[in-house]
Amino acid sequence: MSVRVVLPYHLRTLAQIQGEATLDVAAPVTMRSVIDALETKHPALRGTIRDYETGQRRPFLRFFACEEDWSLTSLDDALPAAIAEGREPLLILGAIAGGSR
Repeated sequence: MSVRVVLPYHLRTLAQIQGEATLDVAAPVTMRSVIDALETKHPALRGTIRDYETGQRRPFLRFFACEEDWSLTSLDDALPAAIAEGREPLLILGAIAGGSR
């Protein structure tokens, strides 16, 4: 399967990616298999999307598949067919934290 991934600017810069990343991912296509493929193809991203020790998503990154927030979903759940088939991109976005004054 050919999966499309959109990364935030700072991660695209780190990995030297122009536009979307396109990855070959074997079925079943899960968040874990996509991140594994992304880190294999772009080793500079290792440890930036998920923690080295726990394997969990970094706190200030969010995952979106087909306009739904998948950030708290298990990394082993199958992603929607539109993502797995490359019709829709998987979005990895940087979250912003802050307070009001």
